[in-house]
Amino acid sequence: MGRSYELEPEQEEFRKVVARFADTVIAPEAEAFNAQGRFPVEIVRQMAELGLFGLPFSAEYGGMDGDYLTFCLAIEEIGRVDQSLGITLEAAVGLGAAPIDEFGTEEQKRRWLPELLRGEKLAGFGLTETGGGSDVFGGTRTRAVQDGDEWVIDGGKQFITNAGTELTSLVTVTAFTGEQEMTAIIVPVDTPGVSVAPPYRKVGWHASDTRELTFDGVRVPIANTLGERGSGFRQFLKTLADGRIAISALAVGLIQGCVDECVRYAREREAFGRPIGDNQAIAFKIADMEVAAQTARQMYRYACWRKMEGLPCTREASIAKLYASEAAVTAAREATQVFGGMGFTTDTRVGRFYQDAKILEIGEGTSEVQRMLISRDLGL
Repeated sequence: MGRSYELEPEQEEFRKVVARFADTVIAPEAEAFNAQGRFPVEIVRQMAELGLFGLPFSAEYGGMDGDYLTFCLAIEEIGRVDQSLGITLEAAVGLGAAPIDEFGTEEQKRRWLPELLRGEKLAGFGLTETGGGSDVFGGTRTRAVQDGDEWVIDGGKQFITNAGTELTSLVTVTAFTGEQEMTAIIVPVDTPGVSVAPPYRKVGWHASDTRELTFDGVRVPIANTLGERGSGFRQFLKTLADGRIAISALAVGLIQGCVDECVRYAREREAFGRPIGDNQAIAFKIADMEVAAQTARQMYRYACWRKMEGLPCTREASIAKLYASEAAVTAAREATQVFGGMGFTTDTRVGRFYQDAKILEIGEGTSEVQRMLISRDLGL
């Protein structure tokens, strides 16, 4: 990315490839699989064939040797037509494969990463617990006790993306392994004692797989410890900070989708003898959406640039996530208003965006948490 605001030629070409895929493969089916609440495994497999799940990883482990910005571009373009598949990609890479790539041993990487990076399997990230929410450290009740060369895990996690699909292979779980000592442990979902609950009935993201997991005397080898024992808290902070950049890209996709749909509809829909886009009340709403899309896009790309340059980016990630997610909620509300009654149906993309937008202010750290992190970084 360098110092230019322009994408590198190969980044722009790949963005166009993903955009065409989103428009021709995902968009025609999105209303149906969201209405059915069905995880569209056939489309996920096509995403894998494009190499999307291996984008920011080394070819040594089956990745595409791409960069984090290209990964975020893919999320934005998919999120522009469907948020469920956008979060499926974001979680599989940012929460599933990335912690193993960044913190795992060489043996763990060679064992788990190839099938994840090829998109043949999906991984989840078990962090949130009932009663915990944003207070991850204070709210964690899951425990792992060492018994010989095994961990014995008891507890439960909730709101886990990609936890129960037919492609799911593992989940990385945070658990207390001692007094004030949190450790991350890789748990294959077919391990005895792992129970996968039915999918949540969610307000939005209807085609994304989100479930609760429980662990009852689950035994996994000590060798499944991700990184050093006791480093789980530090690891998840880093994982979520990076993930906020990707969530920002997902939010930008939603905003851009609102712009595109509203421009089309405002030209086609007539009232009182002229297109509704001729009315400044409508045109100005759409103009404000475009301002939000352009601003949020530059913010997440700047955070990406800092991450890729090895510069601190925690504050920039929080700023990008906070602005983009709140702007997405506003854009979805205004787009629904532009569409009027049709916007209140999930036959329309903006109606589905209205359902999907709110979670962007909650997942990967709430808006309140982002404000807390930003203010702390300012010395307050």
